[in-house]
Amino acid sequence: MAQRAQTQPADRLAQQKLYVFDLPEELLYTLQLKLQHTAASDTDSTSPERTSSPASPSLNGLDAAQEEVPKAATSCALCSLTFAHVQEQRSHIRSDLHGYNLKQRMRGKAPVGEADFERLIGQLDESLSGSDSSDSEDDSDEEHELSGNKTKDSTLTALLRRQAKITDGDAEDAPRKKQRGQGKPPLLWFTSPKLPPNTALGVYRAIFTTDEQNEETKLVEVLWRKQLAPKPPPSQSQKRETSDDEGGVPLPSSMLPKITSASGPHYFLCMIGGGHFAAMLVSLTPKLTKKAGIEDRAATVLAHKTFHRYTTRRKQGGSQSANDNSKGNAHSAGAGIRRYNEAALTQEVRDLLSEWRPWIDSAELLFIRATGSTNRRTLFGPYEDQVLSAKDARLRGFPFSTRRATQSELMRAFVELTRVKVSTVDEAALQRQAEEAAAAAARAANGVANGKPSTPKPAKPSKQEEEAAMHTTQLQALIRRSKAPAMLSYLQSSKLDPNFQFHPAEHNHHAPTPLHLAAASNAAACVTALLVKAGANPTLRNEDGKSAFDIAGDRATRDAFRLARSQLGEQKWEWDDAGVPSPLSHAEVDKRTAREKEERAADEAAEKQRRQAEMERIRREDVGSQEAGKEKKLGKDHVMQKPQLTAEERRMEEARGMTDEMRMKLEREKRARAAEERMKRLQGR
Repeated sequence: MAQRAQTQPADRLAQQKLYVFDLPEELLYTLQLKLQHTAASDTDSTSPERTSSPASPSLNGLDAAQEEVPKAATSCALCSLTFAHVQEQRSHIRSDLHGYNLKQRMRGKAPVGEADFERLIGQLDESLSGSDSSDSEDDSDEEHELSGNKTKDSTLTALLRRQAKITDGDAEDAPRKKQRGQGKPPLLWFTSPKLPPNTALGVYRAIFTTDEQNEETKLVEVLWRKQLAPKPPPSQSQKRETSDDEGGVPLPSSMLPKITSASGPHYFLCMIGGGHFAAMLVSLTPKLTKKAGIEDRAATVLAHKTFHRYTTRRKQGGSQSANDNSKGNAHSAGAGIRRYNEAALTQEVRDLLSEWRPWIDSAELLFIRATGSTNRRTLFGPYEDQVLSAKDARLRGFPFSTRRATQSELMRAFVELTRVKVSTVDEAALQRQAEEAAAAAARAANGVANGKPSTPKPAKPSKQEEEAAMHTTQLQALIRRSKAPAMLSYLQSSKLDPNFQFHPAEHNHHAPTPLHLAAASNAAACVTALLVKAGANPTLRNEDGKSAFDIAGDRATRDAFRLARSQLGEQKWEWDDAGVPSPLSHAEVDKRTAREKEERAADEAAEKQRRQAEMERIRREDVGSQEAGKEKKLGKDHVMQKPQLTAEERRMEEARGMTDEMRMKLEREKRARAAEERMKRLQGR
C-alpha cells in the first residue's frame, strides 16, 4: 500500500475530501465502528446538522462543478431536492413527484423521495399490466398522443386512486397484518480519536458484501483490506499506445480481456427508465493526476454507453406496453413508434450487456436501477445467454435518490457511493431538544388529564348576536340591489331602528348603518327612503369619522341628500354637521336636467355641423386634386369633357361585366317598368 499523506491536524483532516478506498493511514488505523449515532437514524444521508461533501476522485473536471452546484442552486423544501437552474425547478413543480408530495402534505403524511416515488410508479405499472407492464417516468421528452377518443388518466391520478383503494383494503385487513420494521440505515458511522469531538464518518452500507455486513464488528478490518494504492500517471508512450482516456470512451470487444485483467477491482453501474438507459464500468483504483503542480486523484471510467428511445406517453403516464395491456392496443402512429422503440431498446441493451460480459462478470458489485417489470425483464430476462441475474449476490440498488438515466448521473452516483460523509452533531443541543419535547408532551398530557383543552374554543354567539347577524345579512342584500320598498318593509316587519348597527361591527367599520351602505353603494332610492320615510339620522359617522354623505359615490346619491333636506326642512337634522350642501327642490332638479339636455343637444348639433363642413371640405379637396391630376397629365387645353352617351351606349355600359343570366334579368325589369309607365299614362287619359 502506498505511503499516505503526512499527519494533519484534526480539524483539517475532517474538512478534506475523503475517498473510501484511499483513506489516510493516520485516520484509517484509528477508525472505530459507532453502533449508535444520531445521524445514522435518519434515512437521508444529508440530514446531520453539518454534513460536508465527502471526497472522491474528480471525474474529468466534473467534480469541482458538482461541488459548486448545491451552493447556488434553487431547491424544493417539500421534496428536499436542489436544482442547478430555475428551469429545472419549474419542471419539478409541474412533475408528478411534487404533486404527490403536496397530496401527502394535505393528508398529514411525510413526503417521499424520488426513489420511493419511482418504486410506487413501478408497482402501479405492474398493477395495470400484469406481467407485461413497463415503467413510467415523468421526464419523457416526446409529444403525447391519445388512443381513440378516450382521455387517459395521468400517472398521479392513477397512483392516488390505487392508494385510496389500498387504504380501504388495509382498513378491513388491519387485524391480520403485521407491522414492518424500518430496516437498517443506509450509512455505517465510524469515529476516530484523530477527529474533532462529536464528529463521525459515514460510509454507505451498500459497498460491503452481504457476508461483510453480517459481521459488523469486522467492518474496520474490511476497510483496511479495501484500500487501493493510487495508479501513477501514464507515460507519454503509454498514452500513445492506448486509445482509452479519462472520459471512459468504450473500447473494442477484442481488447476486453486485456483491459479486464489490468483494470483491477471495478463497479458496474446501470440505470434504465422511461426510455433512457445509461451504463458505466468504473475502476476503484484512483489515478494520480497533477493540476497546477498539485497532486489530485481521478476516477478511471473503463467504458460507458447511453441509449434513448421514445417509449413513454408524455403527460399521460406509463409506457406504451402498460397502456396496451390494460386498455387494449392503440392504433395511432405514435403508439406504433413507441412499440417499435421498446423492442429496439431491449435489443440494444442486451447486445451491450453481452459485449461487456467479461467486465460485468469480474465486477465486485453491480449497482442497478430498473423501475417497472418491463425494464427489469430487459436486464434480468429470462432470455437466451442473459448476462445479469436477479439472484446475483453482488446486485445492489442505489441507496439515494437518482434522476434521469444519463452518463453524468452515473458519475454523480459513483461519487456519492465512494465518498465518506463527515457529520458533526451537537449532542448537548440534541439533549436539550429531547428534554423540551418531553416537557411539552408532559404539559399536554397534564392538560388532557385535568380536562383543560389544549386550544381555546371560540365563544358561542348569543341569541341576540345571531339575530343581529341575520338582520345584517338581509338588509345588506336588499340595499346592494337597491330594493327600497323591500328594505322599508323589512325594517317595519322586523321592528328595527332605521339607524340599526350592522353586526359584527369589526367587519362593517366603513358602512356601519343602512344609510352609510346605501350611500356607498350609490343606491339613491334607498337613501331617499331611509331619510324621508324611515327617518334615518344623516349625522351619524363611521369609525373613520365620515358621515353617509361623505362616502356617497355619484351625483344622484348626493342629490338625494339635498332633496331630503328640502323636504324635511332645516329643523329635522343638523344638515351642516352631516356635510349636506344647500337644499335642492324637485323643480330645480328638473330645470337643471332640462338645461343640461339642451346643452347636450346644442353640442351635438354643433358637432354634427362641424362634421358636415369637414366632409364638404374633404370632398372639395378630392375634386380639386383629381382635376389637378388631369391637367398635369393631359394639359390645361386638352382637358375634355366627358361626352354624352346614347341610350344604347348607356345600356351597354350598364351591362358590362354581367353574365347572360344577369343581362336577361335586367332586361325583364326594364320591360316591366316600361309597361307600368304605359299603364299609368293610359289610366291618366
